[in-house]
Amino acid sequence: MMTPTSEGFVDFNVPAAGKACKTWYKIFGDLKSGTPLVGLHGGPGSTHHYILSLVDLAASHSISVVLYDQLGNGNSTHLPEKRGDTAFWTEQLFLDELDNLLSALGIRDNYALLGHSWGGMLGARHAARQPTGLRRLVISDSPADMKLWLEAANKLLAELPRETQDTLMKHETAGTTDSQEYKEAIGVFYARYLCRVHPMPSEVSATFEWMEKDPTVYLTMNGPSEFHVIGSLKDWSILDEIHKINVPTLLLNGAYDEAQDSTVVPFFKSIPQVKCGESLKCHKILASPPYHDR
Repeated sequence: MMTPTSEGFVDFNVPAAGKACKTWYKIFGDLKSGTPLVGLHGGPGSTHHYILSLVDLAASHSISVVLYDQLGNGNSTHLPEKRGDTAFWTEQLFLDELDNLLSALGIRDNYALLGHSWGGMLGARHAARQPTGLRRLVISDSPADMKLWLEAANKLLAELPRETQDTLMKHETAGTTDSQEYKEAIGVFYARYLCRVHPMPSEVSATFEWMEKDPTVYLTMNGPSEFHVIGSLKDWSILDEIHKINVPTLLLNGAYDEAQDSTVVPFFKSIPQVKCGESLKCHKILASPPYHDR
């Protein structure tokens, strides 16, 4: 039996944008059947394509899934004229967009969230505000603090070939991170810690293609790479608010993940109702004293 799907656009009023904005979404399954799962993609400035595997839940478990492209990329409104405008591209903008989508789809009173990477950061902040309709939260491969993220990234970088490290440092120092040589060096890091499947799945490639076409959000909020974070998110942290997350939460990361154990431990220590996923090493470490599944 085919899973019913529908897609469309939700108007998103952003006065500072200077033009009408729309958020594209696609629904897999029946929103009226059970609690729908809303997927929050990473980036910031990525697209929904690489988390399309979530839609299998609609067929396997009759869980309706909502995916959308966050403002600035994919099928949603693009604003390349806002590149570098850190006053515009803020976390609050994307929190407002999520609230707007939930209301427009009529699921504000009953939904679950799965956020990956930046999407998990966004989902955690949303959950910390204790919305009454949120039933479950999954934080996948997301740091609780960007300083912890960068500390972990530096350790991973140190494992790369010396020549790759030198190339990255050369261009970051010179401000030439838009060069092809820098991009190729980034690829070495990404092949180890971002996507270890070769060749890269088409869904992941599609996301990278979108980001290559319009890197506005990524460059403004993050920077030229996952480990050279010089955008507005460089000081992001939710350490002081994690304890406010009051819904059952599943925490995921992997052995070869950019989100190393050190970046996710604060979630595990502070969320009252949290369980760690069965990753290759995270679960073993977090389940050992003084940490344990609750």
